[in-house]
Amino acid sequence: MIPTFFGVTILMFGMINLAPGSPIEQKIQQMRFGGMGDAGAGVSGSTHKDSAVSEEVIEALRKQYGFDKPLYERYWIWLSNLSRLDFGESFTYEEPVLDVVKGKLPVSIQFGVISFFFSYLICIPLGVLKAIKHGSKFDVTSSFLLSALYSIPGFMLGILLLVYFAGGTFVDWFPIGDLYSDNYDDLTFWAQMGDRVWHFFLPLIAYMVGQFTVLTLLMKNSMLEVISQDYIRTAKAKGLSDKMVYLKHSLRNALVPIVTGFGHFLSMFFAGSLFIERIFNLDGLGLLGYQSLLERDYNVIMGLFFIQTVLMFVGNLISDILYVVVDPRIDFE
Repeated sequence: MIPTFFGVTILMFGMINLAPGSPIEQKIQQMRFGGMGDAGAGVSGSTHKDSAVSEEVIEALRKQYGFDKPLYERYWIWLSNLSRLDFGESFTYEEPVLDVVKGKLPVSIQFGVISFFFSYLICIPLGVLKAIKHGSKFDVTSSFLLSALYSIPGFMLGILLLVYFAGGTFVDWFPIGDLYSDNYDDLTFWAQMGDRVWHFFLPLIAYMVGQFTVLTLLMKNSMLEVISQDYIRTAKAKGLSDKMVYLKHSLRNALVPIVTGFGHFLSMFFAGSLFIERIFNLDGLGLLGYQSLLERDYNVIMGLFFIQTVLMFVGNLISDILYVVVDPRIDFE
């Protein structure tokens, strides 16, 4: 994990800093078009007229944002600050990166975690049932529906859901945007829960549609492979009930490929989908990452990248541990 971390951060840091455009150029453009007014002049104490930006102002901006140092030195400074969880200040929001991320986190953490749990709670039983009833009308019909859902991109499904159920053209059952109503604080506890469900319903479906089909079919195929083994036929020949055979002897071994995604639970805290957040007017991490790329907000980009990389590493480690818990025959030594 440690050498991989250094490798990916060096690569990402270099790609971001060597890409065309920079925060300096963004600020210069704002100054040239009057976006900063007289603020740009205060950087170096000089003034600028029309589209002209003096070299003193440019040099002051480079020093202010740390671009007067070589690339390797900037990387070392950034890496040293990580020991204090200091990701620097956002060039766009002009506040610490952690504060910016915390402000966008509620949307992503709620949709990410809820979609994760719902996917596994529904897909695992559904996959097991499809494997048990393999070839039946239920299996064929559900496979057709799952394939149809999988063929629809999440953002396109979100648009259709809005048009049919929230746009007013057909029915206006669900609200558009935000996580709760304006009078949320005045509602009772159960009314608040209902209000959240009401706001969550459509975007949550759009979040889940992609992983729902894949996880269900993965569970089914894994279960089919297990129940075709000799020891399962032996268990049936001994007269064990179907419930005992499938739930005790088959399910645990069939879960081995599924636990790969369990470790991704941590990364769900930082889940984000640009298109879905744009469609449903949700201010989450997906939209933050996209806007940071457009604005060349390097500190925010690297902050998001670092957090997601660490969570991915820890999640993979948890998945490896779960492999051994589910199947003691697996040994990493």
